[in-house]
Amino acid sequence: MLVNKSFPAKILLFGEYSVIRDSKALATPYNLFDGKLIFPVENLREIDNELQALALYLSRKIKKNDLSFDFDIRSFNFDVSGGLRFESSIPQGYGAGSSGALCAAIFNQYSSIDKSSVHDISYLKSCLSELESHFHGSSSGVDPLISYLNSPLLIDANRELKNVTIPKFTNKTGGGIFLLNTGRARRTEPLVSLFLEKCSSKDFAYLCDRVLKPISDRCIDSLLSKDLESLLENFKDLSIFQTENFEAMIPHLYRDLWLQGIQDDSFYLKLCGAGGGGFLLGITTSFRNLPEDIAGMNIRPLIEF
Repeated sequence: MLVNKSFPAKILLFGEYSVIRDSKALATPYNLFDGKLIFPVENLREIDNELQALALYLSRKIKKNDLSFDFDIRSFNFDVSGGLRFESSIPQGYGAGSSGALCAAIFNQYSSIDKSSVHDISYLKSCLSELESHFHGSSSGVDPLISYLNSPLLIDANRELKNVTIPKFTNKTGGGIFLLNTGRARRTEPLVSLFLEKCSSKDFAYLCDRVLKPISDRCIDSLLSKDLESLLENFKDLSIFQTENFEAMIPHLYRDLWLQGIQDDSFYLKLCGAGGGGFLLGITTSFRNLPEDIAGMNIRPLIEF
């Protein structure tokens, strides 16, 4: 019997690209979008090609004794042949963890791990990375782990994962961090490849290590310590850095808007993940006083303060 449980999307708040250069990173589940395993009510036994491909991938790994956790492949194959679906509202190609939520749901339904490993996030991350590697060639396992635990995670300077709490602000000022939907999907791999290629330049690598990493880390520290003045200052610095150095990752149609925010200090924008489309992340001291150019766009508060 299927567990009727939904698994949320994820949003990378800070650490895009800089995490590749060993900065901190902070990501959180985003419950506005989620997904769960279902059998269609119509009982159509139409096979989902994506799940069938995953079942074949797992079958091969199990046959080679190359899966590090127990997985009920018989039940999974049987359910896939019976029309199993992943019903999801998570937009694909937005960096919101659509494949991560799928892997979390499948892991929850068909894996078997002993009780001592339930709270071992490093072990869970390793298991989930094996599942998600089917979709991306390789996977850190962080996206499905956030979805599986439904908890924010911090990757610290030592590359260790920590459960953290995103602070809630009781004395609201009318501002906050928000998502801006660009309305266009993108592929992560070419953008990351471009970044790695740019890092072959010593000057660019120096900028990332000596400028970008400290700014990103300060954004995380400021948010977790509820230091809004510092958060706004560092968010602006991050926005300026990305404007000057990540032009290819900023959707062309949003570049003027991005620059407008920096110039009038009414809001600041940054990449949310790889960029190129999907979501952008923004911050403002007042949603009510946002310029008309951005106020009429598809924005949604994520953290209000």
